[in-house]
Amino acid sequence: MRNKRKYIRTTGIILLFCVALLNTACASKQKEKVVLELNQGLLSLIPLNQNAVRVQFSQLGSVPMEELIYTEKLPVPEYEVTEDKQSLVLSMDGISVEFDKGTEVLTFKDASKRIILQEKVDGRFMKASSVQDEPTYQVEQHFVSPKDEYIYGTGQFQDGYLNIRGLTRRLTQVNTQISIPFILSSKGYGLLWNNYGLTDFNPADQFVELTPANASGEAVTVNTTGTSGNVRETRQTYSFTASVEVPRSGSYSLLLDVGQRMARKYYLVIDGQKIVDVNNLWLPPTTSAIVELTAGKHDIEVQGERNDKPVLYWRPVSEETVFRSPVAQMLDYTVFAGNGDEVIASYRELTGPVPMMPLWSLGYIHCRERYNTQAELLENAREFRERKLPIDMIVQDWQYWGKYGWNAMKFDEDRYPDPGSMMKELHEMDVRLMISVWSKIDAQSEVGKQAKEKGYYIPGSDWIDFFNPDAAAFYWQNFRTGLLKYGIDAWWQDATEPENDDLQNRRINREQTPGEVYRNVYPMYVSKTIYEGLRQDDPDRRAMIFTRSGFSGMQRYAAATWSGDVGHDWETLRRQIVGGLGQMATGLPWWTYDAGGFFRPGDQYTNTGYHEQLIRWIQAGTFFPLMRVHGYMSNTEPWRYGEKMEHIISRYLDLRYRLLPYIYSQNAAVSFNGSTLMRPLVMDFPEDRFALEQNYQFMFGPSILVAPVVESGVNRMKVYLPECSAGWVDFWNGTPHKGGIFTDINVDLMKTPLFVKAGSILPLGPQKQYATEETEQPWEIRIYPGADGSYSVYEDEGINYNYEKGQFSTFDLKWNNSDKTLTISDRKGSFAGMKERMAFNIVIVTPESGTGIYQSKVNKSIVYEGKSMVISL
Repeated sequence: MRNKRKYIRTTGIILLFCVALLNTACASKQKEKVVLELNQGLLSLIPLNQNAVRVQFSQLGSVPMEELIYTEKLPVPEYEVTEDKQSLVLSMDGISVEFDKGTEVLTFKDASKRIILQEKVDGRFMKASSVQDEPTYQVEQHFVSPKDEYIYGTGQFQDGYLNIRGLTRRLTQVNTQISIPFILSSKGYGLLWNNYGLTDFNPADQFVELTPANASGEAVTVNTTGTSGNVRETRQTYSFTASVEVPRSGSYSLLLDVGQRMARKYYLVIDGQKIVDVNNLWLPPTTSAIVELTAGKHDIEVQGERNDKPVLYWRPVSEETVFRSPVAQMLDYTVFAGNGDEVIASYRELTGPVPMMPLWSLGYIHCRERYNTQAELLENAREFRERKLPIDMIVQDWQYWGKYGWNAMKFDEDRYPDPGSMMKELHEMDVRLMISVWSKIDAQSEVGKQAKEKGYYIPGSDWIDFFNPDAAAFYWQNFRTGLLKYGIDAWWQDATEPENDDLQNRRINREQTPGEVYRNVYPMYVSKTIYEGLRQDDPDRRAMIFTRSGFSGMQRYAAATWSGDVGHDWETLRRQIVGGLGQMATGLPWWTYDAGGFFRPGDQYTNTGYHEQLIRWIQAGTFFPLMRVHGYMSNTEPWRYGEKMEHIISRYLDLRYRLLPYIYSQNAAVSFNGSTLMRPLVMDFPEDRFALEQNYQFMFGPSILVAPVVESGVNRMKVYLPECSAGWVDFWNGTPHKGGIFTDINVDLMKTPLFVKAGSILPLGPQKQYATEETEQPWEIRIYPGADGSYSVYEDEGINYNYEKGQFSTFDLKWNNSDKTLTISDRKGSFAGMKERMAFNIVIVTPESGTGIYQSKVNKSIVYEGKSMVISL
């Protein structure tokens, strides 16, 4: 008979009991956790909320780390512990974890008691080590990963893999790579590896060092960027060779490390077959691939830069997922049970909700490298308005500081004579300004001299030591007095890796701590400093921070990221979409890229091949959380590319602005419900194998399927429509389609394939020149028939934090497909400036009506005054 013991958190007592292991172990059940005393150390099971359990394994000498990720003070959830001769089980409503007394393996199950994750036997590893002559531990955990599992996450990478099951990745922070130790599985779980330093995902321990063979190709001089501004480099390709012998045929995961802080080229050939061929002016130092190899010897060639020291790591792909950290105090991870939204919502409940982005940040953000004067910036802002091209924010990139030194936190008045009047004129045009501010300060500048004197730099670098609270406060004080006074709207915190992985081998916090310990969390410290400073000193303006790197928990600091200094070609476009979806799977919801690529061709204004690329970058970016164009040594304004290009771009700007009621309501869902706007298909179709295999398709909110065009010369394209009983409707022509099928779609330069889930309700606003523009034009409520549907509309002032005080309104739209009725609920709540009356044009989508970007045939026009209405259609 099963021996069952219940321990409910509310008793508050501590009990000890021994469990029969090969060698006896003891467990204590405390109010906040269950601790099992094993021969090798202490294993703690810590319930965090009703579908999340944290696991910690420690040994004598482990010193708990400062808690940086889990910030929310939640009550300990009620849980129960049961025990018999074979196992001990900790159970909650949404998750349970079973400890096997014989194998010491943990097995995780969801609310329906289905196994979602299991440790491997003998898969827990911890041993003493050291870093910079200080004691630490190396920790490692192996998990079972069945062949039919799909895994997403670890942040934004440039290797092109969306499903990373079996793939080897090294999690470091560098330009174009954002490392976040979080994965999301099709099996119904998320896993956060709680470590602030270097993490290896599926580490490969077998390796070969390649030897230089020869120089090949002509030397090329290129314009690029560095931490001191624009630079020119002469580059020549060098060849490196080696051979490896594998014992058996099968799939192998490869990790190529070029041996420098940044790479310029990935080129890997095995037995004459090209595996990787990627060029950019900057690339992360490692890239990964999975290949099929036969047993025996294989010849390897790598091409790169002369100073590269390439090493190729390899491991057979097996039915396991592995996390390893060489610098740790304990083995520490958290498992979240549920579907994608439930996992991310649970994660944010523990690590902090996402503040709402300002309404204007969801319009068009225009950027280039760079405006050189105040007059030039204003001239281009005026041109947008004169040409009737929608824009909400214009961006001043680096070097406005001019003669005062890098990031001196002041404008060079020779080129920006009156920043205050510049801001006034922009705001009179209803244009916002974002400005670039770095964490690197010229040590010879006025601010830098003070920082150096006070010891506020990370030794041996120009980076401010944000781990030192005094240094962070000093940085904010200069930020506040130098820049905040102008009324600037948004803040671009560039190069917050810090560039590039620069904590390695350094010491931080007045040299008290090895930088390796906090190697991946510098960007979070920077965003925290700025966000908390803004909330204190600019409390009436909703914060927006734009930054090049991120880490788990950073979502709570109003931080959005972008994919860094990337090229412009088709392969780069594909890899950016995949990288963004990889970040979306980690719970950090705000992301975009440099539409058109940061590095662009010298003939970009006349190159029709590049024009096609630029259009496809912008079309895909219309459906990213943020829509933004940027380019190095480029005048990126749409009219620079000719009338045809300007016309196409203007159509997608119009579409973005028409979608704002839908997007802003999803902004609220992100903040209040833990939702995600740009959604890898695992979030909505975890059981659909074909959906899980689509690298570039994604959902934009709950209703819109986006299938970006990512190749040249496409006039017909195969799109997978995920399994959906009601089917899908083509956004452009209203044609219904079944779900669970591949379909061929006609494509031209004006269109990227878009489908709306049948049963959806899309609230579309009127065309606008900026997000907060007041207009008497009605909204269009598009109903996509085929199933019942609903949508909750959210509104507030859009620019401040009054929503945190409950000053917002919502109303629900509900479609009854059989009765052909639309019900609009009573409006709940209110806010300053709320419209008492709203005009709606209701449109049932058919091939003849409600298609494309612009207004269409109206089924019924109504005026909504906040009271419930039922409209028969």
